[in-house]
Amino acid sequence: MRFAFIAVAAGLLAACASDPKPAPGPSATPVTAAPHYSSDLIGMSAGELGQRLGQPRLEVREGDGTKVQYGAGDCVLDAYLYPPTSGGGAARVTHVDTRNREGRSAPQSACIAAIERR
Repeated sequence: MRFAFIAVAAGLLAACASDPKPAPGPSATPVTAAPHYSSDLIGMSAGELGQRLGQPRLEVREGDGTKVQYGAGDCVLDAYLYPPTSGGGAARVTHVDTRNREGRSAPQSACIAAIERR
């Protein structure tokens, strides 16, 4: 009987010593970021931007910065110009957003080309 008790106790201890496997949790859904497009307009001054794209249809001063907006067909382009942080010098384009009229992101190269053709 003693042998049976030792065998059962050893079996129970062996079961407790194994590595428990975590219960499968809900699978993580990958988060997709909005597309980000680089722009060759970055670094342009307002004058250079105007030479390339023409007269903006909207210009809004926002604190130290200026937002200029261009449009052609279904494309809307917003360019944001800010002065250099080191002081002095002309404001330059630091960010460009492009979208369609419904507000969905649009490829910048196609949008810029459409504005240049108008």
